[in-house]
Amino acid sequence: MNSTSLFYSQNALELAEQYNGLDFKSVHQSWKLYWPELGSNVLDIGAGSGRDAKWMNEQGCEVIAVEPNDALRQIGQQSTGPEVTWLNDSLPVLKNVQSLGMRFDLILVSAVWMHLAPSLRERAFRKLSNLLSPNGKLVISLRHGAFTDGRQGFSVSVEELEKFSKDHALQLQLVSGSEDNLQRADVSWQTVVLNLPDDGAGNLNTVRRIIVNDSKSATYKLALLRTLLRIADAHSGAVLDRSDGKIALSAGLVALYWVRQFKRLIDVDIEGHGIQQNSNATKGLGFVKDDGWNKLKHLSADDFSIGALYVGEEAKAIQKLFTHTISTIKAGPVTFIYQGDKQNKLFEIQAADKRRKYSDAIILDSEFFTGFGQFILDEKLWGCFRLYHSWIEPLVVNQWVKEMQRFKLNQDRNISLQSYHDCLVWIDSSRDTRDVRKRVDELQAEGKVIHSAWSNTVLKSQYDVDHCLPFAYWPNNDKWNLLPTTSNENRRKSDRVPKAKRLFDSKERIIEWWQIAWGSDPLHQQRFFTEAIFSLPNVPAQCNDFEEVFEAMGLQIRGVRSRLLVSEW
Repeated sequence: MNSTSLFYSQNALELAEQYNGLDFKSVHQSWKLYWPELGSNVLDIGAGSGRDAKWMNEQGCEVIAVEPNDALRQIGQQSTGPEVTWLNDSLPVLKNVQSLGMRFDLILVSAVWMHLAPSLRERAFRKLSNLLSPNGKLVISLRHGAFTDGRQGFSVSVEELEKFSKDHALQLQLVSGSEDNLQRADVSWQTVVLNLPDDGAGNLNTVRRIIVNDSKSATYKLALLRTLLRIADAHSGAVLDRSDGKIALSAGLVALYWVRQFKRLIDVDIEGHGIQQNSNATKGLGFVKDDGWNKLKHLSADDFSIGALYVGEEAKAIQKLFTHTISTIKAGPVTFIYQGDKQNKLFEIQAADKRRKYSDAIILDSEFFTGFGQFILDEKLWGCFRLYHSWIEPLVVNQWVKEMQRFKLNQDRNISLQSYHDCLVWIDSSRDTRDVRKRVDELQAEGKVIHSAWSNTVLKSQYDVDHCLPFAYWPNNDKWNLLPTTSNENRRKSDRVPKAKRLFDSKERIIEWWQIAWGSDPLHQQRFFTEAIFSLPNVPAQCNDFEEVFEAMGLQIRGVRSRLLVSEW
């Protein structure tokens, strides 16, 4: 622990009293014109005692408060209550914030910047600028004046922030000066307000060009885009590494989603054939081979799911299939999707450090997926996929249908438009709650009392299984997302997400259900946590704590609600 962290830990109570003795309006009067409005998403970096986070939440803002000091964060949590989400995170990395996949209308960095070493500031500024919504505001306060109490501080300047803003396409809106609110004669402050006028990166145009304008002899480019869109939306925990503006995913996870979407298209029987996926029907598809794909025709798309266990010949065939798939992706869309010059490829596949050995038993989990290497893409493009997937994916699907309609074999069979779309669904809706219903019935037969996740109502033979995050907005059938409830409650909730207070009040019941249903059997438990690790933000790689999953579920609810504007219940 450095001297600054130690100071805040040892003096947390005194500092909190000092901070709370000043109100938000007086401290931040200089940038009143840019105060957040009702409904704004706000990120408060270095939230301390929670004074500012609490005030902004009371104005109707959705606030994420970031505080790396444990003592201050605990005080802040008690002050704000469950309506404000608190994260243990810090600049310049902000790993836990980035995992949310959210963008913010206002980011407040108050009394923090002077603690950040100059060598770290460019990276920190890049992270902050990437977290802004279009027209979002970044507000940074600059302290001028040395510390005499053991804390470490560095000199700051408006000029430095102006340079960073030009490098990252932000516009300077305001520079204001003010005296110190604690009446310290040797301390003064400046506040800088910066604005992101649009996404600044052109990623949407790049993606649109690939979808609409790029030449295609097969559907591979569209398949890779849709694969990445689905991973970006569904799997907050999929990112292995963030460095130098790049994102690394497991190549095996990319292969899984590639296989899932092609399974319904290729194995469907329409007049004795699957749906043609390239302009030359005699050429075949690079990943469809006898030792892999053709040995697995008995499996459905939904059988290829995270956490699934395979043994014997199936296990060997799946490993071959993934190897063929990654080779196809690398030789096809990874090679031919580029920006301008052919050498400026948007994607890259890096082989694993060690050559993987074939096994007679496999689980589709992190260890298995990383054995196939890493899939690399630009961090800003990944952010674009996360934020705009609900707009981009329909474009991809529609263009995919158009491509298939122009292939001769498909034309000869006069395939209906509905058939194309049916074969491009991600999850079979008829399978969405079957496993959970089976588990409820088993437990009730054993004499266990099952309560509704949303109330203390004891469930009888008639009950519903609710998607905590609505399937209509976020198709996910993971065990953590499926909760037993009464039919009446499920109808009232409909396609809405629970409010923070309702979720907080239901915590004990939800965790109790998870423990009863999935915690008593090693295979059930392993699958539960494997699904949660991939699909929820900030869940540790070896997580086996139901409370951690619950906290992450709350973060995911906020993220989905923010991105898709889902109503609350």
